Amino acid sequence: MYKRLRFLFFIVFFLCFTLKGFSQVSPENKKLAEDLILTAEEIMAATQAMDQAREMYVQAVEADPTNIKANYMAGDFHIRTVGKDRAVKYFLKVLELNPEYRFDITYWIGRSYQYGMNFEKALAYYNQYKAKLIQHDGYRGRDRTELPEVERRIYECENAIEFVANPAHYSIVNVGNAINSEYEEYAPVLNEDETTMIFTSRRKEGNLNQNVDRDNKPFEDIFISKKQNGKWGPAQNIGEIINTPYHGSSLALSADGNQLFLYKDDNNGDIYVSERKEDDSWTFPHPLSENINSSGFKENAVSISPDQSILFFASDRPGGQGGIDIYYSIKDRNGEWARSKNLGPVINTSYDDDGPFIDYDGKTLYFSSQGRKGMGGYDIFKSVYDSAANEWSEPENLGYPINTPDDDIYFVSTKDGKRGYYASVREDGLGYTDIYMVTILKDGKIGETVASKKVDKEEVKEPEDNGRKIDKVKQEETKQEEQVAQEEVTQEEVKEEEVKQEEVKQEVKPQLQPVTVNVTVLDEDKQPVDAKVSLKSLSDNVMAGKSNNGTGSYQFKVTTPDAKTYRLSVEKDGYVFQNLDIAVKPTTKPQTINRTVDLQKLRIGTRSVLRNIYFNFDKATFKDESYNELNKLETMMAQNPGMEIEISGHTDNIGSKDYNKMLSQRRANAVKDYLVKKGIDARRVTAVGYGEERPLASNDDEKEGRELNRRVEFKVIGGK
Repeated sequence: MYKRLRFLFFIVFFLCFTLKGFSQVSPENKKLAEDLILTAEEIMAATQAMDQAREMYVQAVEADPTNIKANYMAGDFHIRTVGKDRAVKYFLKVLELNPEYRFDITYWIGRSYQYGMNFEKALAYYNQYKAKLIQHDGYRGRDRTELPEVERRIYECENAIEFVANPAHYSIVNVGNAINSEYEEYAPVLNEDETTMIFTSRRKEGNLNQNVDRDNKPFEDIFISKKQNGKWGPAQNIGEIINTPYHGSSLALSADGNQLFLYKDDNNGDIYVSERKEDDSWTFPHPLSENINSSGFKENAVSISPDQSILFFASDRPGGQGGIDIYYSIKDRNGEWARSKNLGPVINTSYDDDGPFIDYDGKTLYFSSQGRKGMGGYDIFKSVYDSAANEWSEPENLGYPINTPDDDIYFVSTKDGKRGYYASVREDGLGYTDIYMVTILKDGKIGETVASKKVDKEEVKEPEDNGRKIDKVKQEETKQEEQVAQEEVTQEEVKEEEVKQEEVKQEVKPQLQPVTVNVTVLDEDKQPVDAKVSLKSLSDNVMAGKSNNGTGSYQFKVTTPDAKTYRLSVEKDGYVFQNLDIAVKPTTKPQTINRTVDLQKLRIGTRSVLRNIYFNFDKATFKDESYNELNKLETMMAQNPGMEIEISGHTDNIGSKDYNKMLSQRRANAVKDYLVKKGIDARRVTAVGYGEERPLASNDDEKEGRELNRRVEFKVIGGK
């Protein structure tokens, strides 16, 4: 079976390129499309390699855009894998070819728009489908999406519009290529002092199992990284004692870093624990007791309180509020976990609730839910336990940009509450899912709003050891000494201090006003067009609030108190993406900045400079800030699968011509290699190094000349 699949796979790809010159609807291309569909079906019958099957359907659409099955399946497999927002073009084509091909096609168009954060269009298609559903209430086909689900999606989009217009002041930064790879990384867990990170990855490099799973990806392995001089060191496989030949994931790490909780597929999914030895090795993992692990049901998330007395975990066992619920267990006098209890309806919903993390204060619970006031998929929430009232507060959504329309889950906070870590798919990612650090840029803790700043009647008290008692005595003595010294201050000094304080009160601090940035997006005919538009600061990745003001018209609100450079990103299928920098300096008067972005159509001969790709000095290795631009280039290639490009590297005239040409070739190759690793066929990308041969400006000046000449460009050299 596998030999036949490989043979057919290479035959159809050969035909994809040899038949390129034929008409889109020629008999040869129609036959090619059918062969590609057959290959995709055989791949799925033999394996679960959905990424490969998806590419077969995409190629089938390229061969025959009128093949309705190829279009629907290309959209369906994008929704089920990656690039969910890219599904919309295929679903729209299905609607154009035959509106009755699938009863709920407008629902799936809305779903793809929601993933792409185009919530207004998503709402339009959801409401269109809702009206159809009500009109055909008696229809019971398998291609019917039920009304409650549609109404839930409408609610999510309405929430998302609110969240995106008022983003939280979070800096969300990729932790870098010492930890992340082009494969999936997720489930980060850290010790109390943030010097150790343990996480799960499906990377090839360092994986103990050289085979792949049925989805054609490596099995999960657990990796560890230690912080060195404030930076995460290269991740290493944690070893055979923890990892197995098959799947296994990190779940939690105790505050002292000595207990590692793991997930294994045994018994449909159970929680295991391993102890760290003095030599930094780990004991053989053993399962938690039956009071935690149920018989035949899944337990796949866990968190232990800082004092190790309470365990929170997620399970799909029956008897809960519905789906996956969060439970807890308290350690008894004998050091054993007592019978677990459901956290109840304040935390759990009829939807899935998962990924609990109990904060270092022992009373703040972070978790993810598919219910409540969310944007779509899992959203991260937080709730605080009030020991006086013996109840949890109403969970609050952490907001955008931590939460997105896709799944956001397994968030862990730091001891001071100023930072957190979680895995997400974002524009500056190195691969599928990457690990990110979240930093709050205003006073308070992550997820804290004015409404949530309630003082508990009774603060949670931790046991005091003798050292802490001694510290308290010393603190009390110091306070008494300070009080005596204060009483000795002369009356004259007091008066002088009062005068100074009065002067401070009279100084009215200038109130900086928000800056409004209006963006208009036009096509080559100077007509407004809808696009994917975002604005975020370069220094800390903080998003500006956005609202749509009609076709091609967007408004951003910038509330920073500091002068910053913001990057305006504009993308549209079939056009060259643009990243433009805008300097913003708030003043005491309201400001408005207007920008018009003219999009350039992708056609043979189109050329553009990739100005935001940065290499380490004298090398062909990328800096972390390059991945946003690289991923936009990959997205453009994926959205236009018939397009071929040339990647050209250029240098200034510092150094010898031969060396510059060699360096420019290596850098062009690096861009091509990145695209290929992300799934772009190597035959679609040509890499050329021109060295110093094609300057854009004079090399006599650094800022206006040599800096401009050190660049990477792409040029469209082929396509339909």
